[in-house]
Amino acid sequence: MNKKLALVLSIMSISLCAAAQLKTSASEIDGVWIPIRQELGGTEFPPEGFAKHKLVINDTSFTYLSENTEKGALKFNGHKLDIYGREGINKGRHFATIYKYEKGLLTICYNLQGDSYPETFETEGKSNFFISVFKKEEPK
Repeated sequence: MNKKLALVLSIMSISLCAAAQLKTSASEIDGVWIPIRQELGGTEFPPEGFAKHKLVINDTSFTYLSENTEKGALKFNGHKLDIYGREGINKGRHFATIYKYEKGLLTICYNLQGDSYPETFETEGKSNFFISVFKKEEPK
């Protein structure tokens, strides 16, 4: 009986630690982000095409400011991220993404079809895969 209890407590402890790490990851990316690189299907976009864009993440919601304003919800699951458009041209759409936050950069790889998560941060030969790399905006 004690072995079973210890196993259950160990599993609960690991689950709680993992949940805490997921929340930390999500809160780390709260803020205002500026795109510094974008690529679709292996083709990189020129920086002047997104120079005035901003991504604002606040917990489980986002706003993307560009020529249009997009708003929606975020659902984190490890380093997978589901993006749900609620306002703007992507209203009603779902994007399956993976993300990483390394060395001060946030990289998001989107499957624009939303039917499966990308497995890597590569878009070459994948016409529906889009990558955006962001740096955090410095407070003024």
